[in-house]
Amino acid sequence: MEILVCVKRVPDTAENEFELNSAGNDLDRDDLVYSVNEWDNYAVEEAIQIVDKIGGNVTVVTVGDDESEEVLRREMAMGANNGILLTDDAFEGSDGKGIATILKAEVEKGKYDLIMTGAQADEGAGQVGGMLAAMLDLPYASLVNKIEPGEGKIKVGREIEGGNQEMNEIELPCVVSIQTGINEPRYVGIRGIRKVASVEIPEKGASDLGVDASAVGEAGAKTKRVDYFVPDLGDGAEMLEGSTDEIITALIEKLKAKGGL
Repeated sequence: MEILVCVKRVPDTAENEFELNSAGNDLDRDDLVYSVNEWDNYAVEEAIQIVDKIGGNVTVVTVGDDESEEVLRREMAMGANNGILLTDDAFEGSDGKGIATILKAEVEKGKYDLIMTGAQADEGAGQVGGMLAAMLDLPYASLVNKIEPGEGKIKVGREIEGGNQEMNEIELPCVVSIQTGINEPRYVGIRGIRKVASVEIPEKGASDLGVDASAVGEAGAKTKRVDYFVPDLGDGAEMLEGSTDEIITALIEKLKAKGGL
């Protein structure tokens, strides 16, 4: 099975103290420590496990600048076979649709049975996977926490309301967005990183992909961030004490007083 996993370089939430930039419309990114997006890391691990079971190849792809190459090498050290860097000044400032447009162009140049994304990236919108599937006119499943590969199709599991699990069968090729917790991503050691350090990673720009530069980047973005702020802290929560009946009675009275009942 040929699998393409879309990954992204994002600020590492465990290694940074975040502050807003002077314009107030983004994080101050000058001194941030970056790593691979957590959801994408689970997707790569799942892809590697599938190939370990039934054979095939895992290719990781990212849209970004030259520094984004580090996340590709990290995932290749993890076990992915190939990496592709989609980089061009024209791509800078792309919104979700722009990123999906760039990825679509790369997907169409290959022959992939399964395209995987993380359910979310650092913007938190969770939109690229669904947009990519729609542009490719392929079946799509989101928030996938289980995959069972089959002949020409896969079964995917999703957690639904009430903690229940649903299983769906999807024909290949298809796009799936992976939820955290689907597996336990393997540790990447120095030995693995050194092994892929000299592997050539192809870079492709707008002309290589046949992408209209005016349809991506800031020029093509239909969604723009106008503000980015830390919400004011509200009053602390009030903890109700006493027996269960006393707590229920107190809660009902408070709901009545606030107009909730």
